[in-house]
Amino acid sequence: MAIKTRCLNLVVRRIIHIYGLLPLDAFFNFPFICVFLFIHNFKSIMSHYTYRCFQCDKTYAAEKVEKELMYLCPACGSANRNQPLTGVLLIDYDFESLKKKLSREAFLKQRAGRFWFTPELYPLQKPVNNSLMDRIALPATGLPKFSFDGNDFSVLDDTGNPTLSYKDRATSLVVAKAIEMGITEIAAASTGNAGSSLAGISARLGIRSHIFVPQNIPLGKRIQIQSFGAAIYIIKGSYDDAFDLSLEISNQKKWYNRNTAYNPLTIEGKKSSAFDIFILSQGKVPDNIFVPVGDGVIIAGIYRGFEDLLKLGWIEKLPKLIALQAKGSDAVCRYMKDKSFAFIEAKTLADSISAGAPRNLFHAAHAIEQSGGDAIAISDEDILVAQKTMVQKTGILVEPSCAIAFAGYQQYKASGKLKSGETSLLMLTGNGLKDTNSLAKWNDTPEILSYGEWKDYFSKA
Repeated sequence: MAIKTRCLNLVVRRIIHIYGLLPLDAFFNFPFICVFLFIHNFKSIMSHYTYRCFQCDKTYAAEKVEKELMYLCPACGSANRNQPLTGVLLIDYDFESLKKKLSREAFLKQRAGRFWFTPELYPLQKPVNNSLMDRIALPATGLPKFSFDGNDFSVLDDTGNPTLSYKDRATSLVVAKAIEMGITEIAAASTGNAGSSLAGISARLGIRSHIFVPQNIPLGKRIQIQSFGAAIYIIKGSYDDAFDLSLEISNQKKWYNRNTAYNPLTIEGKKSSAFDIFILSQGKVPDNIFVPVGDGVIIAGIYRGFEDLLKLGWIEKLPKLIALQAKGSDAVCRYMKDKSFAFIEAKTLADSISAGAPRNLFHAAHAIEQSGGDAIAISDEDILVAQKTMVQKTGILVEPSCAIAFAGYQQYKASGKLKSGETSLLMLTGNGLKDTNSLAKWNDTPEILSYGEWKDYFSKA
């Protein structure tokens, strides 16, 4: 028995040395080896991330949060009607450990649009099925640059994503987590894009979806949701009404809920755009990023992504995040001025950023402040002008809530805040085909003539 113990001792010591777990000359006996291997194995099954409350800073084990389907902080979280959420949960990683595992050079060689290639930076506890995830890969092929009428900028174009919007970034991670946890039904409230995203991604990955939308949802987005086979519930009221109802019904039916900010993975999923910008620019991050803002999750997600890169030591500073809101839905802009919130029902043609009570208000404001950014409110008239200019000058068909990025860039530049030599990037978050009503506002109905009448027309031209 003594000989077997000594032999096992030597074998384990050699294995530990090979994998760099302990120095070869470490002194220990067989009981110590058993304890060491138990601890090492225990750590290996624990999550590589934890949840932390944005407001009270309390931390929670991932296993507890996910097993109990906790969405908000148990200590201070609240989801009150027509109010921003409190106790939004963020996800933290051990960046000192990650610095030893990940390298900047290897990361920059990855293909953009595939978040699952770096599982260490996402809250997934099991390896994903790559062939399954390839169904929802994003195109993310570059950061095209444009220069016209004194405007010089690049864009991250998400209008060609699987369901034609930026929301696919959040949905992909949420649905991947649902599959990991064995969940088969997911619900969400949406002005349109998040709903069509959940409907489409769920259809691709075999999940049943339930979408709550306000009555003013654009026809294109409603048809898209229905065509993907989702159950759709249209509320006589606003997006804020749809949000609150979806929480209540999801709780009753025990559906997993994707609501923006309420589900912490929506913020985490949207940080992938920061990683894609980093990869596609080969580490040359723009100085300013212009972000459409409704509920405040996109800008918070982008901030989290760049914050991760900063903690890894891969960038030297955060880009300035410029929040852009419609004047009829400007709660974040108003909050940035006096740090107070008052609910005002949102009214804007930019439906995707229409939110009277931005659910991630406080975290969005934090992202703007910490990045040294700004918040600008744009009129619907200026949004439509920007949409027309953007579409005709770049050839990218954008919806109003996406065109606001260009309108905001122009106003920011005109104010003198854009410093000489600074680079700017516009977040293009939604395809114009999702809201053809807005396109019709600046496109006249063409004249219809007969074959002969057209011949006469061209003979006189």
